[in-house]
Amino acid sequence: MASRSRKLVGILLMLAFLIVYALLAMVVAMSLEVNTSSKWIELAFYLVAGLIWVIPAGVIIKWMSGGHDVDTTA
Repeated sequence: MASRSRKLVGILLMLAFLIVYALLAMVVAMSLEVNTSSKWIELAFYLVAGLIWVIPAGVIIKWMSGGHDVDTTA
């Protein structure tokens, strides 16, 4: 896959992932009733949930930047 195509697919994948992840984190928070818990538990949940998405995002970014294709347009 060409580098430009890989970056476009990666951006679209990242956008879709972040939307789904935010909705999933919200559902988990509501099902665990985090907002009615102690403020420290709520802080810990949102801190962890706010940082976990970085791992899959890093994998997507690594995939986007990998595979240097040769430009054959010259």
